[in-house]
Amino acid sequence: AYPKGSSEQKIRDMYECVSNMENRNEVGLGPLQPHLELIRNAMESGHKMLVFSQFTTMLDRIAERLQKEHIPYFMLTGATTKQERIRLVTEFNQDKTPVFLISLKAGGTGLNLTAADIVIHFDPWWNTAVQNQATDRVHRIGQTNRVLVYKLIAQNSIEENIVKLQEQKAELAEQILGGDNIGTPFFSREELLELLQ
Repeated sequence: AYPKGSSEQKIRDMYECVSNMENRNEVGLGPLQPHLELIRNAMESGHKMLVFSQFTTMLDRIAERLQKEHIPYFMLTGATTKQERIRLVTEFNQDKTPVFLISLKAGGTGLNLTAADIVIHFDPWWNTAVQNQATDRVHRIGQTNRVLVYKLIAQNSIEENIVKLQEQKAELAEQILGGDNIGTPFFSREELLELLQ
């Protein structure tokens, strides 16, 4: 539990608001409006953050909104050149730019972004290892701050189903790799087929 009124509590409250949304249409572009509130609250509290999305079109929409709000940001996608990538990472780690928008595939490896202490996954990827690699850009040698990770998931959405699939796959992997109760079927034939779809 965080102290009432603290930046962490404000961010957690905003995250819970997003988690409890019943309909993505309430905010037009999915969780974009609550996402911007999350960024604003974190920025006002002096945090620097990485925002990951698997869709560059979504990063473009977020960038457009950040421009309207006069919130400085950097953006890295697969189209970013190697030299530009190095420059952006160096500047983000050294200046006061609070937001770094990164496509999940382009930014999942090879970056050291320890200036950030918040990671926001705007949309889930079915493979949690990819998301974890992206989050690891902040958990590098030299990180001295506690890192908060947020995943914005709306109820009754495709994203919620992806998270459920991630959890099922993680449970299956644990059962297979853990070696406990080998020989005992944990899933019915139908459940296994559903996982493979």
